[in-house]
Amino acid sequence: MSREICPTCQRPLRMCYCSALVHIPSCIKVLIIQHPQEQKHPFNTGRMAHLCLDNSELVVAESLSEASLRRLLRPRSALLYPSLSWLPPVQSVEPDSPESAALEQLVVIDATWRKSKKMLHLQPLLQQLPRVSFSGELESKYQVRKSSMENSLSTIESIALAMQALQPNGDFGRLLRPFEKMVSLQLTGMQR
Repeated sequence: MSREICPTCQRPLRMCYCSALVHIPSCIKVLIIQHPQEQKHPFNTGRMAHLCLDNSELVVAESLSEASLRRLLRPRSALLYPSLSWLPPVQSVEPDSPESAALEQLVVIDATWRKSKKMLHLQPLLQQLPRVSFSGELESKYQVRKSSMENSLSTIESIALAMQALQPNGDFGRLLRPFEKMVSLQLTGMQR
């Protein structure tokens, strides 16, 4: 007999975090491009962010045609991604800058680091976008999943941090409520 799954969060009913979902408006649209394998992952924080952000779109694809990607991108878009040495140098979007004030869309790749690098490699158009990235020590609360890259955050943590910096009048910290509930439920379930 199969377990009952919540149709919204796609988690088993006893691990459903939907009671903690919030609805957050934003001026900046968040476009989440999710790797197909991430879509089925039980700790899918890209979907969670999409469920909370009123102005967001979730597209599941490892690679998009250039025409499809151009249709998805708004004229003033930026990519949320670290400035890694193999990426072409592009303009950084700093909080409280004219670029951040004019930003229409934040593009986010939701995948493991290895898969996100491959997705970015397959999408030269994304590589050319201005970039939003963080510096300094970052501490993830993602205790149920490990990253292959030090000093990294989950997709939802990254989006919350970026959106709060880009739209300081918003309350994007609330975006972490379902994330915290999911982690708590999972840790409690593991202790049984």
